[in-house]
Amino acid sequence: MTDEARRAAVLGSPIAHSLSPELHRAAYAALGLDGWTYDRFEIDEAALPGFVEGLGQEWAGLSLTMPLKRVVIPLLDSVTETAASVEAVNTVVFTEDGRRVGDNTDIPGMVAALRERGIEKVETAAVLGAGATASSALAALTRICDGEITVYVRSEARAAEMHEWGARLKADVRIAPWDAAAEALHAPLVIATTPAGSTDALAEAVPARPGTLFDVLYEPWPTALAARWSAAGGPVVGGLDLLVHQAVLQVEQMTGRSPGPLAAMREAGERALAAR
Repeated sequence: MTDEARRAAVLGSPIAHSLSPELHRAAYAALGLDGWTYDRFEIDEAALPGFVEGLGQEWAGLSLTMPLKRVVIPLLDSVTETAASVEAVNTVVFTEDGRRVGDNTDIPGMVAALRERGIEKVETAAVLGAGATASSALAALTRICDGEITVYVRSEARAAEMHEWGARLKADVRIAPWDAAAEALHAPLVIATTPAGSTDALAEAVPARPGTLFDVLYEPWPTALAARWSAAGGPVVGGLDLLVHQAVLQVEQMTGRSPGPLAAMREAGERALAAR
């Protein structure tokens, strides 16, 4: 890739809250890619095919958020093994020969965010929640967790889904009810994948000597659980860490420049959040 005029964007619905433009634009500036632009577009499932078909040769790639991560797959020429493992694409790269390649940078982004904090391997882990992010968390944990992963869920339907993901990812998964979620906090690594407010009640149950918490939220931040965890002296990895690490990988794939400017992108994200 060169610094000639190229375009990229993040798509989703809702999309106004996305920090991706700030992160990617900061990367382009740090890399000297003056001709590159990165925008955001409010696109739902119905509008996605027409949008993708209308893109010209100046497009380098797309970032995708909900609800597009699965519906984009039929529009692509190929997907990576990582994306296929969770049936979710958050990155589309347009190759020089016109192919559309889908990838998932959330999974290696989680692993990279943990490694940045010195977490290379754990014996066991716990996952709070069973939505789309939880499946990515399971996939990430297969790379660093040697033993059992306990997933705390609210319904039988979610329990069945997590059992299926565990089998598909060849992960040693145990399902536990949400009303026992306080037990999760004693695991050496806890990944919270739930919406804002969902884990607030668990803050009182943080142990005296906690392991590592990875809370995928970045707004509002810190969550009640993350704040109490930090106060108890436990390492906390936040949603901005995940957002930056997955975005670095997107920038590297779209621009062909490696390594991506992690520090500049994190600073841009912090500034944007502070201004809200």
